[in-house]
Amino acid sequence: MKFSLKEFRKWCRFIHRDLSYFFAGLILIYAISGIVMNHRDTINPHFNLSTYRYTLPEAIPSQDKITKDFVLKLLEKHNEEGNYTKHYFPEAGMMKVFLKGGSNYHLNINTGDVLYESVKRRPIIGAMTKLHYNPGQWWTLFADAFAIALIVITATGMFLVRGNKGLWGRGGIEFVLGLLIPLAFLLFF
Repeated sequence: MKFSLKEFRKWCRFIHRDLSYFFAGLILIYAISGIVMNHRDTINPHFNLSTYRYTLPEAIPSQDKITKDFVLKLLEKHNEEGNYTKHYFPEAGMMKVFLKGGSNYHLNINTGDVLYESVKRRPIIGAMTKLHYNPGQWWTLFADAFAIALIVITATGMFLVRGNKGLWGRGGIEFVLGLLIPLAFLLFF
């Protein structure tokens, strides 16, 4: 049986199409989480950090009269009463409340000024970026299969178009440029 260039292109098209569809979700996950990870200095991929400052309108009891129930009442405004761990007074007139999950609440007893720092997990982006850190042996095997599939997708894609728009024309020039740009960054920056 003779294997022709036409037959080769046909198989390239099938392999390219099926692997592309199979790995499209993972490609999107890696692309989106990769963008977030590239900007870790401006966005925390794992947690959403928020700071709230305000002054309590109600009277605050003296430090020796502040009870856990009073603290829980203050935390209701932020729906954090169920996350209460403990409170203490690091200095006279200042109360700090520790909350599960990393959030905390500071109260100046003398002025009523509050600093509430909320730490919330980013459920989708945080989980997506976790894949970049190789979460386990099974993921390593799947990620290796994905890497091999990307090589196959790229190689088969290079043979799909013929003529002056294919690998031996404009496509080849674009391929070389796409290869030279990362090489230039590696060598010169």
